[in-house]
Amino acid sequence: MLVKTYGSAVNGVEAITISIEVNVTNGTQTFLVGLPDNAVKESMLRVETAIKAIGYFMPRTRVVINMAPADIRKTGTAFDLPIAIGILAATEQLINLEPLQNWIFCGELGLDGSLQPIRGALPMALTARKEKFSGIVVPIQNAAEAAVVDSLPVMGIRSLTEAIQLVEDPLRAKPHESGIEQWFNEPPGLETGDFSDVKGQENIKRAMEIAAAGGHNLLLIGPPGAGKTMLARRLPGILPPLTLDEALETTRIHSVAGKLTTGTALVQQRPFRQPHHTTSHMAMAGGGSNPLPGEISLAHNGVLFLDELPEFNRSVLEVMRQPMEERKLTISRARISVEFPAAFMLVASMNPCPCGYYNHPEKECSCPPGAVQKYLQKISGPLLDRIDLQLEVTPVPFQNLSSTSRTESSREIRKRVIQARQVQARRYKEIKGIYCNAQMSSRLLEQTCALGTSSCQLLKTAMERLKLSARAYDRILKMARTIADLSQNELILPEHIAEAIQFRSLDRDNWGWK
Repeated sequence: MLVKTYGSAVNGVEAITISIEVNVTNGTQTFLVGLPDNAVKESMLRVETAIKAIGYFMPRTRVVINMAPADIRKTGTAFDLPIAIGILAATEQLINLEPLQNWIFCGELGLDGSLQPIRGALPMALTARKEKFSGIVVPIQNAAEAAVVDSLPVMGIRSLTEAIQLVEDPLRAKPHESGIEQWFNEPPGLETGDFSDVKGQENIKRAMEIAAAGGHNLLLIGPPGAGKTMLARRLPGILPPLTLDEALETTRIHSVAGKLTTGTALVQQRPFRQPHHTTSHMAMAGGGSNPLPGEISLAHNGVLFLDELPEFNRSVLEVMRQPMEERKLTISRARISVEFPAAFMLVASMNPCPCGYYNHPEKECSCPPGAVQKYLQKISGPLLDRIDLQLEVTPVPFQNLSSTSRTESSREIRKRVIQARQVQARRYKEIKGIYCNAQMSSRLLEQTCALGTSSCQLLKTAMERLKLSARAYDRILKMARTIADLSQNELILPEHIAEAIQFRSLDRDNWGWK
């Protein structure tokens, strides 16, 4: 008897529907075809043991299982459930076959017939809705995640036995309630520190406010102990909340990567990824025989913080250049090519030299001649050019450190950031995929950053004196647009241009990148 069930395979951050055909005929062997990887091939042992464990039988005749389309490599363990259901139906141990044509089944089987969580439940549910399936059956641990997709019944089950009961009596099905409003409207409190704890560094706080408001890249350079890492780790406290579209995009990536906590429906906070400087270029960009997202994509709609930037391998840093411009990353292999979103905000910190005291107001640099230049050249000019705000962090004077007065809190700064983002949301509401000023294209830049005569002359003078590139010109305009948005001003004034220019510290003569 020939029976067809439906499963789903993850490809990048998308999912592809896989039809699983099971044919039971005369013979003695079991064949699994359709480019399965080792995890899928091993599923036959799990499926057979689970079927026997719940009191059903595994056929001792010839069983051919075809996974179509056959030219796409099948990976992962989510095919256990549809294969088991197909075998039971093909051996006439299931009577009602109608749900098999209308539902997608996904789940990994334990040897006792229980279901284990899978990766990629959200993109699988999105594909099921797009292809107009009547519903999707997933492990109970993934039900909240899949139920985020509206207009698609999601059945969360705990075992193969429950799956069989669901197929035999579909009227007993109780779709999982999404509760998306609760997840989205009640974000948990942030665990990061507060800016009110930071003594001094008012210019750095202002720069971080601008970076958060416009999604701009930021580099902090200064001696050890100046507060670079402390400031960067407080950045999540002033970032605006995720919009629903951004939350869905972020959740889809983390779902595919297996980073979602069991029972989580949506990623509620903007990601803050902090890879160590020993990270490989594959861990940063993503990859593998079945490509998975790397740190760049896991930071999508959030922050990628690189502490001690020059200590990273140069090839790891150069991997970021194209995604920083395109906001996406394409990974190509011999048999597969996938695309991962990568709209992240880069925040980096570094010492100015090997000893850490170049340009220090009090301590003398002990590096030999040429060491500073060599250290700075570990970071390429094109990468630096893509960083909007480049700031020198100086040590905090004693009188500021010993002060007991409280400074502005993260909550107060965040209010201004949210107001600026709301201005940008209205400006870009008709443009798909654009959420903030840093994501503007050149054409949008011309439309939204028109300059008056005085502003244009000021920017021209800065370009000539600092010998800025065309990319730096764009970055300054985007920063100026964000500064104007923070002041709720529709026009970009000369003072906005001047403030944006002063945040390009590394373009000055005392910093020697060549």
